[in-house]
Amino acid sequence: MTLVVSGARPVQVPPPLLILGGTGTWGWWMPVAVMVALAVLFSLVLRYTQFGRALYAVGGNAEAARLSGIRVWRTRIATFALTGFLAAFSGIILSSRIMSGSSNIAQGLEFEVIAAVIIGGTSLMGGVGTIAGTFLGVLFIGLLGNGMVLMGINPFAQEVIRGLIILAAVLVSVIRKR
Repeated sequence: MTLVVSGARPVQVPPPLLILGGTGTWGWWMPVAVMVALAVLFSLVLRYTQFGRALYAVGGNAEAARLSGIRVWRTRIATFALTGFLAAFSGIILSSRIMSGSSNIAQGLEFEVIAAVIIGGTSLMGGVGTIAGTFLGVLFIGLLGNGMVLMGINPFAQEVIRGLIILAAVLVSVIRKR
């Protein structure tokens, strides 16, 4: 729908949103500050709230969570809603950084996000993972990507290398779970 409405052309971002991207006098640190604040907030939520414990329980074994009194459907709906809100908020920050909005700005980032989460120690089977681990995974993927660009590695080869790293991380996760 966004392609139809915009005619596949980028849309300029209004100036009030530019502060979120760290443009102008705020510098590059504004998105970093938002990321760190959200990481701390959600680390606390996961560790110290009933919702956080429910997330781990539903992710580990939804049937056992249901039998223990957790409303699995409510937890899942809340999680998807929160994820959608945070994805939209991230899109606003990214659009304000480049001062335009486009329907394909972050196309292909899903692969890097999944790689960072898996490398950070989150199990694909669910119920295991931390915000701190994911943060370290994001740093690793960012440094890896930057290093490969600086070394002049072919972009297609970079995808293969990332894929092999994800495969290795998944294998380690499966072996560790056994």
